Amino acid sequence: MPVSTPPTAPTSGPAAVPTLVVVGHGMVGQRFLEALAERGLTGAAGTARVVVLCEEPRAAYDRVQLTSYFAGKTPDDLSLVEDGFMERHGFELRLGDPAVAVDRAARTVTARSGEVFAYDTLVLATGSYPFVPPVPGKDSTGCFVYRTIEDLLAIEEYAKNATTGAVVGGGLLGLEAAGALKGLGLDTHVVEFAPRLMPVQVDQGGGAALLRTIEDMGLTVHTGVGTQEVTAGEDGTVTGMALSDGSALATDLVVFSAGVRPRDQLARECGLVVGERGGIVVDEECRTSDPAVFAIGECALASDGRVYGLVAPGYEMALTAAEVIAGKAAAFTGADLSTKLKLLGVDVASFGDAHGTAEGCLDVVYSDARSGVYKKLVMAADGTLLGGVLVGDADQYGTLRPMTGSVLPVAPEQLVLPAGAGGPVTLGPSALPDEAVICSCHNVTKGAICEHTTLPEVKKCTKAGTGCGSCVKVIGQLLPQSQDAGLCGCFAYTRSELYEIVRTLRITSYADLLDSHGREEARGGDGCEVCKPTVGSVIASLAPTVGASGYVLDGEQAALQDTNDHFLANLQRNGSYSIVPRIPGGEITPDKLIVIGEVARDFGLYTKITGGQRIDLFGARVDQLPLIWTRLVDAGFESGHAYGKSLRTVKSCVGQTWCRYGVQDSVKMAIDLELRYRGLRSPHKLKSAVSGCARECAEARGKDFGIIATAGGWNLYVGGNGGATPRHADLLAQDLSDAELVRLIDRFLMFYIRTADRLERTSAWLERIEGGLEHVRDVVVHDRLGLCEELERLMADHVRGYRDEWAETINDPERLRRFVTFVNAPDAPDPSVKFVPERDQVKPDLDILAGPVLAIRTLEGTAS
Repeated sequence: MPVSTPPTAPTSGPAAVPTLVVVGHGMVGQRFLEALAERGLTGAAGTARVVVLCEEPRAAYDRVQLTSYFAGKTPDDLSLVEDGFMERHGFELRLGDPAVAVDRAARTVTARSGEVFAYDTLVLATGSYPFVPPVPGKDSTGCFVYRTIEDLLAIEEYAKNATTGAVVGGGLLGLEAAGALKGLGLDTHVVEFAPRLMPVQVDQGGGAALLRTIEDMGLTVHTGVGTQEVTAGEDGTVTGMALSDGSALATDLVVFSAGVRPRDQLARECGLVVGERGGIVVDEECRTSDPAVFAIGECALASDGRVYGLVAPGYEMALTAAEVIAGKAAAFTGADLSTKLKLLGVDVASFGDAHGTAEGCLDVVYSDARSGVYKKLVMAADGTLLGGVLVGDADQYGTLRPMTGSVLPVAPEQLVLPAGAGGPVTLGPSALPDEAVICSCHNVTKGAICEHTTLPEVKKCTKAGTGCGSCVKVIGQLLPQSQDAGLCGCFAYTRSELYEIVRTLRITSYADLLDSHGREEARGGDGCEVCKPTVGSVIASLAPTVGASGYVLDGEQAALQDTNDHFLANLQRNGSYSIVPRIPGGEITPDKLIVIGEVARDFGLYTKITGGQRIDLFGARVDQLPLIWTRLVDAGFESGHAYGKSLRTVKSCVGQTWCRYGVQDSVKMAIDLELRYRGLRSPHKLKSAVSGCARECAEARGKDFGIIATAGGWNLYVGGNGGATPRHADLLAQDLSDAELVRLIDRFLMFYIRTADRLERTSAWLERIEGGLEHVRDVVVHDRLGLCEELERLMADHVRGYRDEWAETINDPERLRRFVTFVNAPDAPDPSVKFVPERDQVKPDLDILAGPVLAIRTLEGTAS
């Protein structure tokens, strides 16, 4: 509750303590408080009384990461206020008590609670409000804005009874809102009045690449149309939308994300000068037309005539105002509008003159619509980098943005071409001058970062990396790199070196390897959580060759496994497990499909078709796993190894057998490959796909190894990744026969397993390994190192030694003993694994894990 404080007159006299009143406590307001604390202007220091009036029921949080709430982050995770920050500095924060009036003559602020606060200096950090187009039906039940945590909570609750959602606005926040609706299980539409998505940040080419990628995710996009009306039923709830092209859209929920407007009403009412189109007019010191009043952030119309809607300029304004209030010289004359975000999993970045408005500028463009990658660099005639747009692959953003305004040290086309096509040339941070700004959120230079040695130290001392996070990768590259390349504190060898030691000396035990080749101080010990699963994987991948047991839960091997491998199933958030039987190539008979359905029904499992053309069964208790496996194994299924760092799936299209465009039998090839490489333990998971023609329906170029049929045979692509860091696979060889294809894949996989680092995907390995793709081609295609015969023999050992882990378990009573929740009560199920119904299936009952719900009294108020 707000603390009662009687109004006082503005202070005066040499011993007086000035009062600062801050209206608004968002991201910029919190940065302003931190700046005051850094300059010693705090209640705790006795140099100022600082009162903060906050409209929301919670302290400042990271609005940039707002959508991460739907990925599992809590409101507390998003908080920007360290525990004890307000108390430590003596700041008086009043939550749920916004300012409602300012009397500039009396220098007082009245809060909604009725309290009146006198001020010597007033700082307005009121931010902005969402713009809702004035269309009929905009206030219907089921219409929301996307601005605050409270907005998200309301959307989440309403979506439980909705099936379709529409977002009005295809900008930054609109696409985040669309991603949130999709994550809530709604069929999602995006309506954007402009002819492309993100019209402010990207050009037509970038918008086209973004559109294709987002549509491939299952979202429906309507560009070049506006919302004419939100239609509602007799009960006032949303039923649809009428669009400007005459079409209608049926929807249960509408989110308005059509931009923001400066929140300047308080300033207008007290007579401060505001801009014609909104925004509190400020000078270079961030002072308003009243010298005792400052305005910072999205509510301010800066001296360059802009209202800045990004957090980085707001932070600069906060620092400027704090410096001026502290009696020092400072000025805010404008800010960098560069942005880098991940929207719906797609990297999007723009910097500098992204739209190429400078006279005489030239564009260097690379566009691959199929993979959703678009890169454009805007260049001056003398080679100066003016700006750029990056969609789908923004790895170079951290280096290119600081180089804006300077001549590039390499030809610009080398920076946009993909690997395998003449690029990319990576400009490391060493190419940047010390004065280059690395963190635009907090205006931190390379020189300032290089004064520190660790990332936590950089964040604490400079705040670099604590804003949007896009600079963290570059910061890591600037910091001193450890000279010890060892796997961990137990081994001075890398993973690939340990692989060679195990293979050459035929070591079958982790303990033997640690005692013979571990660091002196680690020998005789238990190892660590880094090296145990790594060595376990190495021994498992070499088991047939070195004579070790191929069953990962035998003897000492069991203690080396990660949680999932420990029970041959994937651990889920409520302590239950999921089961994925292998379905080679995605082909399944009706009888087997019926068995899966019967198993799911009989054990009450949640059933989901995966993106890898498999069926995932969720909700099994650990004691139920062998019973379920028995049913599946009896029907001809085996482990799909969804739990292991091994081959997961080989997807396929239907190929020439059914498809009129197919030129090869992709299903048969996919089945053959999956059965050949099943159970192959590797540094990271492996995924594959086989497409029957160049239309690429199986998405083979997004896999670790992908195959695309041609009229002359098969093309083999390697090093692709469709996950958190997407990468288009590179062509290794083309027009291969069946036998040639299998032989090259054997070599490629075994060379990867032999040389990759711990938890390194093929995509990262291919970019890291010296010589890259050409070196790999020399080794596995041309046999320049003379390794191919050995690589083929290792794969033959694996194929010959494969055993299904599920069948091996259920046929051995001793191995079954581990599959109990409680060792001292093997027949007792886990009481914390409970489920509740949802959409005719089940979902985890998380309330049982969270404990009792405590009533929380909240204050009225809408978010700022």
